[in-house]
Amino acid sequence: MEKLESKQDLELVARLSEVNAEIKQELKKVIVGQEKVIEEVLISLFCKGHCLLVGVPGLAKTLLIESISKLLDLKFNRIQFTPDLMPSDITGTEIIQQEKTGERSFRFIKGPVFANIVLADEINRTPPKTQSALLQAMQEYRVSAGGETHHLPLPFFVLATQNPIEQEGTYPLPEAQLDRFFFNIAVNYPSREEEKEIVRQTTGALAYELKPVLTAAEIIQMQELVRRVPVSDHVIDYAVDLTAKSRPQEAASPDFVKELLVWGAGPRASQALIIGAKAKAVLAGRFAASVADVAAVAPEVLRHRLVLSFKAQADGVTPDQILLRLLETVKPG
Repeated sequence: MEKLESKQDLELVARLSEVNAEIKQELKKVIVGQEKVIEEVLISLFCKGHCLLVGVPGLAKTLLIESISKLLDLKFNRIQFTPDLMPSDITGTEIIQQEKTGERSFRFIKGPVFANIVLADEINRTPPKTQSALLQAMQEYRVSAGGETHHLPLPFFVLATQNPIEQEGTYPLPEAQLDRFFFNIAVNYPSREEEKEIVRQTTGALAYELKPVLTAAEIIQMQELVRRVPVSDHVIDYAVDLTAKSRPQEAASPDFVKELLVWGAGPRASQALIIGAKAKAVLAGRFAASVADVAAVAPEVLRHRLVLSFKAQADGVTPDQILLRLLETVKPG
């Protein structure tokens, strides 16, 4: 197995671990609890991944994303997704501009997607045509308009939010769109003690200022480091087995998968499991990814890539319940 041998790489791992602690410490000024959500968002960012945060209103999803953009010293834009939003409202539009010579020409006006962190707020409130305007940006880091290609600033992340309980006036995200999200992060209610602290902090007159921890150039350097983190063959085997056995079409898949799912995760999920495991390892100050790291990121990687059968939907079975059984069934070789 390869190793992070260069002194610079070892120093970067130590630096990333320190940055992880610094970011979490700064976020405590404005965010109470949600440690797991914060870690998952950071893992996704250092993997060059996009996140879908799913939770009921009032759980500080938007505040968390805005705060992270300040800590990482990145340009931040928020897009409020509504039923009347058009694709050009996201990517930008061409206007006719008259030159001093009297000639007219087209000029591209960049849309809000041209930022380092884009918050797609309530992404499921806009029709699929507009949702799909993000597909090229998320996959290729560029936008095509008027026969020209415009490159997005790097690093580039889409962090989308979605309300899981309100269905009226919403449009389910297409499978192709969901698969572009590296993580699907479940944002849950705080504990009683955390809620008391939230009330105490937010009903007073105190205001906190967040100080930047990383620059854009440093983030790109950290992303490249994550890719270089070594992983052994048995860890890759475990990730591939986990993904393959989520597919009901596979002969080796467990019976409950064949009964409760009509479609499982594709190869992009296997890639995300390994890259996510690498990031989780280095954020903890470790120099190699393990099977435990793969298992830890599996729910966020897989939950939005499973299509439930009619029986599962009728019985109220959730993707997380299926994943729990899958993690108990699939053992590392």
